[in-house]
Amino acid sequence: MEKVTGSRPSAFVRILSWLGGHELGTLLAMAGIAAGVWTFGWIADEVFEGGTRALDRKLILAMRRPGDFALLGPPPVQEAARDITALGGGTVLGLLTAIVGVYLALDGKRHMALFVCGSVVSGWVVSALLKDLFQRPRPDLVPYAVYASNSSFPSGHSMMSAITYLVLGALLARSQERALLKAFSLLVAVALTVMVGISRVYLGVHWPSDVAAGWTAGAVWALLSWLVAQRLQARHALEREAEHVMHHL
Repeated sequence: MEKVTGSRPSAFVRILSWLGGHELGTLLAMAGIAAGVWTFGWIADEVFEGGTRALDRKLILAMRRPGDFALLGPPPVQEAARDITALGGGTVLGLLTAIVGVYLALDGKRHMALFVCGSVVSGWVVSALLKDLFQRPRPDLVPYAVYASNSSFPSGHSMMSAITYLVLGALLARSQERALLKAFSLLVAVALTVMVGISRVYLGVHWPSDVAAGWTAGAVWALLSWLVAQRLQARHALEREAEHVMHHL
């Protein structure tokens, strides 16, 4: 009797099977990455074609007094803005990442510690490469209220705060069982990222389009990190490390 052999599944069937084996969150993350890459490209194109010039100027001047371009708000508000902008600086984010990494390592989660540190450090490298690629000058419209160096696009503070706080927020959310606590962790991460970006425009060191591009690039990198973590977890490379992460925080 002749043995019947099954034909190889078509590419379409294999794609459907692959999609069916993944959670909705994974598919949404992939869609978010695609949308983020497109949005970053669109912003970059508009910036260097001059399409954002009018809106950039309007928004940055809206945070200054007409005539002398002094910052709006009393001195305590201005000092608060400087404190907030420091939350997106290399020193604060580096210390925060190192503290979390050491905590995870001491708690026996060395793989997760390496993953978190690797996500942030690699994001910093990408941020530096993007700045070097685009070489956009910083705003010359108003005086700077804080020290600023290197090129302007995308905003490094905005991008790195998005990467660091979203990665850590997702890690903390993953350790919680209650949906309310998960949502709170992610909302705090988003709020910190947004406040850092707004402070950069308020202090005069970035155009709003720099910040929008930084947020977008940072969110894309955070989503990529999340997908990598999911992949590693599926291979049980992070499963044991990630279980009950930060349970005692």
